[in-house]
Amino acid sequence: MEKKEVQVHHAELLKFVKTIFEASDMDGEHAAFFAQSLVDINLWGIDSHGVLRLPLYVKRLKSGACNPKPNIKIVKSAITLEVLDGDDGPGQIVGQAAMKRAIELAKTYNIGMVGAIRSNHFGAAGTFARMAAEQGTIGIAMTNVVQNVVAPGGSKPIIGNNPFAVAVPTYGDFPFVLDISLSAVSGGKILLASKKGEKIPLDWGTDTNGRPTDDPDVAFKGFLLPVGGYKGLGIAYAVEIMTGLLSGGVFLDAMKGMYKYPNDPSLTSHMMMAVNISAIMDQEEFKQRMTDFTQKIHASPMWDEKQAMLIPGEIEYRTMQSRKQNGIPLPVNLYEELTALAGEMGIQNTLPVL
Repeated sequence: MEKKEVQVHHAELLKFVKTIFEASDMDGEHAAFFAQSLVDINLWGIDSHGVLRLPLYVKRLKSGACNPKPNIKIVKSAITLEVLDGDDGPGQIVGQAAMKRAIELAKTYNIGMVGAIRSNHFGAAGTFARMAAEQGTIGIAMTNVVQNVVAPGGSKPIIGNNPFAVAVPTYGDFPFVLDISLSAVSGGKILLASKKGEKIPLDWGTDTNGRPTDDPDVAFKGFLLPVGGYKGLGIAYAVEIMTGLLSGGVFLDAMKGMYKYPNDPSLTSHMMMAVNISAIMDQEEFKQRMTDFTQKIHASPMWDEKQAMLIPGEIEYRTMQSRKQNGIPLPVNLYEELTALAGEMGIQNTLPVL
């Protein structure tokens, strides 16, 4: 039977992706963060947002839709609140700058809230919320997305699947990380199903007329459905207000999706927040309270005794440990696409298979 997947070592994949970004005219430090963010996402098991997106990111960097060397600057400032202009840079780099600044503000003023305009797709929101948790603060990250979600019963998309993440330090093996988009699934999961030649559930997406479909290629050209019906739809509206509207960026139909407009900046907006826990509670006390919290969650019984109650971020941690040991699985056609991309760019680095 023909092999559908190959396994690659995370360190080799990181080196490979970093080299490709450097060849796309990115500075070494930015290329390293961008590459690390994608490989980490694969390590967490969120394959829809990892190196699957690399060919499109590179295409946008080369076309000028995404500025490989953005001049990110503060355009609005009011003590603990700031807005950055991302200069059409990669969302990962703009998001990193915004969260770093939010953490700096939180360490000075106990809370920091930094918006960013003129950015692009930033990968997984959890990347940035985790940055704050690693610094001992609570992190919140969110972004608006081009209209790709249709309201239940609607025939045209009305809002993006606007993801957000919340990360809280637990002082254990991994932080608490809630990282979700507000569609039933991300567009990347539909793309991944297409790469694997699989059907999708009918509540994932619709055709271009808003009617549910199990064909990932039809759904990818159509729309996503909101998670939780109107509840998810309403939260997506709230994220849009917190990102595009509040920051002074564009919103709703003024955005440009990277698939439909591969040669144009997306004009995406983000919002990053950091909260200094030590301002209201001693670290040891908070650590003990988080320990009590996680222990109570873990102790909650399951009707299937073979299953365990987990906290957000735990599955990703377990997946990371497994993939660091056994390798990251890549669909064969994606692996071939990545190695072909390197060849086209004149890169000699190969991506060895385990």
